[in-house]
Amino acid sequence: MNALKVVKDYYAYFNSKNWQGMLDLIHPEIKHEANQSDTRVGKELFTEFLAHMDKCYDENLSDMIFFSEESNSRVAVEFVVNGIYKSTDSDLPEAKGQKYVLPAGAFLEVKNGLISRVTTYYNLPLWMGLVGA
Repeated sequence: MNALKVVKDYYAYFNSKNWQGMLDLIHPEIKHEANQSDTRVGKELFTEFLAHMDKCYDENLSDMIFFSEESNSRVAVEFVVNGIYKSTDSDLPEAKGQKYVLPAGAFLEVKNGLISRVTTYYNLPLWMGLVGA
């Protein structure tokens, strides 16, 4: 399967909040490198991460631009996160339903038609300022 198609489907599922659709595209040993966080390995930890994010944030991605390379295994994407901070996330500022618009990017690797790595970057100090920290 084409890596670019897999990644586009993954993000379409994200925007439609189809968590199972996303999980169906994830390799069992996915390496997930979230911004300013520990690396998670495995579908179970990724599933827990999705549930946590769904609890704390309501996000939709826009202005998506995808970049792929010739080996058909890696895709980069830049986008804008349009979100609502719904529930306080650990030691981050208190959630009060703050809205935010935040530029971000991600690098993904696809092996045998499944996403085997997701690395996401965004400016955490900017986000904290947007939610009133």
